Amino acid sequence: MNIELNIALIQTSLEWENPELNRVLIQKKIEALKESTDVVVLPEMFTTGFTMNPSSIEIDEGNKTIAWMQKVAYENDVALVGSIAFTELNKHYNRLCFVSPNGEYWYYNKKHTFTLVGEGKVYESGTERLIVNYKGFRICPLICYDLRFPVWARNTENYDVLLYVANWPKPRIFAWDSLLKARAIENMAYCIGVNRIGKDNSGYEYPGHSAVYDYLGNTLVFSNKEETLYTTLSKTHIEKTRGKLKFLEDRDSFNLKP
Repeated sequence: MNIELNIALIQTSLEWENPELNRVLIQKKIEALKESTDVVVLPEMFTTGFTMNPSSIEIDEGNKTIAWMQKVAYENDVALVGSIAFTELNKHYNRLCFVSPNGEYWYYNKKHTFTLVGEGKVYESGTERLIVNYKGFRICPLICYDLRFPVWARNTENYDVLLYVANWPKPRIFAWDSLLKARAIENMAYCIGVNRIGKDNSGYEYPGHSAVYDYLGNTLVFSNKEETLYTTLSKTHIEKTRGKLKFLEDRDSFNLKP
């Protein structure tokens, strides 16, 4: 039996540092899904935009958004994935949450904070990767700048899907396109990238380019406008390809130190 996973990518503009409005706008997009969907992927910091001022956000906004994700996931029978600015024990995190329809959730704190804008001075860096087992697929979710570091994404857990949420600006979008495809090919996994679109209050422009690439680097979906994209992943296809092309078995062996 062919196991499939239906994915919806919400490529959207974001209201600057306005969690309540962003939740309302995104919920409308989720409720308007036009195709059968198992997992909905949202951009990085989907409630605020890529803010370097998390202290301006109410301290309980992180938990409020997780509760909202649980409610929307249950009501629409979909899993939700996206990152938020999250405050915990007086520390700030760029935290990705994967929320299932039954309310269970997992989280990943961004490992590679974006040095160019001082993200590491504001947000704590994560130390552990996350692998989510969902509907027969092993999913490894990462965040934006993580894309530039192939060792962190290296497929040592036999995951099926590598997933990035981002606020990736227009001047460096060629790197986004190229690296998403490279991560798919080198890890023999589906690679999903969801970027925001529009401008933020700092004047940065985001061109979208959300996409899904298969395990050989073929483009399944791609867009540079505000819209929801749909695609279906096949567990059978990836297993057959890996069985025929045993490239992952020839990986170099080394250990990643903190």
